[in-house]
Amino acid sequence: MSEKFYITTPIYYVNAEPHIGHAYTTIVADVLNRFHKLAGEETFFLTGTDEHGDKIVTAAENSGQTPREYVDRISGMFKDLWPRLNISNSAFIRTTDLYHQETVRNILSLVKEKDDIYFSEYEGLYCFGCERFYTEKELVDGKCPDHQTEPDVIKEANYFFRMSRYQEWLVEHITQNPEFIRPERYRNEVLSFLSEPLEDLCISRPKSRLTWGITLPFDEDFVTYVWFDALINYVSALGYPEGERFNRFWPHAQHIIAKDILKPHGIYWPCMLKSAGIEPYRHLNVHGYWNIDAGKMSKSVGNVVDPLSLADIYGVDPFRYFVMREMAFGLDSEFSEKALVNRLNADLANDLGNLVSRSLTMVHKYFDGVLPAPGPSGEEDEALRSSAVELVEIYRGHLNKMAFHKGLMAVWEVISDVNKYIDAMAPWVLAKSDPERLKTVICHIYETLRIIAGLVWPFIPASAEKIQEQLGLKRQGENCSLEDLKKWGLEKPVHPIRKAPGLFPRIDVKKKEKHAPAAARKEKPKKAKTDGGEPQGLVSFKDFQKLDLRIGVIVAAEEIPGSKKLFKLTVDMGEERTVVAGIKGHYEKENLPGMQVLLLANLEPAKLMGVESQGMLLAAGDKDGLHLMRPDSETTPGAKVK
Repeated sequence: MSEKFYITTPIYYVNAEPHIGHAYTTIVADVLNRFHKLAGEETFFLTGTDEHGDKIVTAAENSGQTPREYVDRISGMFKDLWPRLNISNSAFIRTTDLYHQETVRNILSLVKEKDDIYFSEYEGLYCFGCERFYTEKELVDGKCPDHQTEPDVIKEANYFFRMSRYQEWLVEHITQNPEFIRPERYRNEVLSFLSEPLEDLCISRPKSRLTWGITLPFDEDFVTYVWFDALINYVSALGYPEGERFNRFWPHAQHIIAKDILKPHGIYWPCMLKSAGIEPYRHLNVHGYWNIDAGKMSKSVGNVVDPLSLADIYGVDPFRYFVMREMAFGLDSEFSEKALVNRLNADLANDLGNLVSRSLTMVHKYFDGVLPAPGPSGEEDEALRSSAVELVEIYRGHLNKMAFHKGLMAVWEVISDVNKYIDAMAPWVLAKSDPERLKTVICHIYETLRIIAGLVWPFIPASAEKIQEQLGLKRQGENCSLEDLKKWGLEKPVHPIRKAPGLFPRIDVKKKEKHAPAAARKEKPKKAKTDGGEPQGLVSFKDFQKLDLRIGVIVAAEEIPGSKKLFKLTVDMGEERTVVAGIKGHYEKENLPGMQVLLLANLEPAKLMGVESQGMLLAAGDKDGLHLMRPDSETTPGAKVK
């Protein structure tokens, strides 16, 4: 292959667990990676975790762990999440990886040799949440725009990168390459920032204040500023400077980021690359925020959406489809579980799922599962054929412009066309009146389905491959190509067409509350029944104080031989406890590690199936099963419930 494609997500900062924003960015990169494979290109897809800095030390202390223990745990959550969302990344990088640290030191030395790094004392406004200095102009009402806190005044000696030296070059490069930062609003935002004098970048932190970081190669008393460390991952993962992979893929590099990290990627990173003598990336693609109730998702507000909980309830492909169809890339979008259910029912179950089911049922009913040779064609057949073949280039154009929702809309227009075609042609009538004409109709439905399945594969890969298998296609998934999809009648089934069970079970909207994550449901408390005297079942506050309720984190989950209901859990509650819990059948053991739970810590130990249980998990039970009680945000293991 001559064409190459290199796509990256930001490496996610491990001061918090994965949420829907991380999932969206990574799914976007995955869709692009799969799309470029269909386009016949050789691809490389990178994601990973950013693990140094002040906030990591603070988060580790709050968790009662060392920084190394903490980053290993949270990074593991990210790494384990991606396969479960069917993410096809080529590599996963951590800034604690030794090869990455060595690359950072090499680039620091190179930039220092060019006299682009100098030592100076600086006094400025520092936000510990952002881990960077702010100018007065950047503050909003004297506060950090992201954390709404007043920055601290810090005066200390540090190393600085002469970023101002590259301001004119960067303005010229962005102006001459209008697609360098896209969509346009974010290019304009960067140019607006560059219209003011660009300050040099502080790229170190003294070890007297921070030790968790990469030591500067030219001064053992300082560690590298987290952004100068993190951004270099995009080239270190390719083996810079000597790696063959770097030479092959870096000229085609594209980054996907959310708009909150536009400045480091749109200004710091190109200047760093220029100083190091590395060509700039090809495109910086910037998306908006997922908002909840018209406000930005925030852990502190408690409105963070857990992608795994949604994928577990509604399915991975419906979740992937929803986030790609609902958000116009570059703009903010409102997250709504109701909208997700509506998309699943209308687009996936009613439109695509029903089309596949009714089409393949007809092949079985009229031709015993064997695709016939086409008979004579008419105008209606040619119209459907033209619509389906033209779709491929329309779709390609939208995805090349990051207009994912438009690409999906174009596919669904053809799904609507073929559904209307079936109704107009009435195969159930042709089966009696014109069997030869029926053959043509069935073949046109089949070919259109082949094209649709190939085009939805980047978005809903598991479902697309099920459709391709049911169609009897030899070329499935990435073995398809956009060019082949345009060739009408290219591929015949290699086995009889299979009957199609429902791909996307409908969700009963009236009962949707039952399917929502436990944390999202709000139930009215029931009043205690009375018989004219005191309410039944009441306990005194003194009795309640006897219960030692604590927050724990499940470290490991194991099967107990011979038990259908029990898991043996290792729970970290400041110290590790073994707890036997009857949650098998309600939770998969692979999903439990890393989950925070509520634990009754002073329950008398008991042996269950030969295993001593040293506590009890709290859960609510209803007709939908068990729902573990969990804190609404990350809490220090061992914290006491008050």
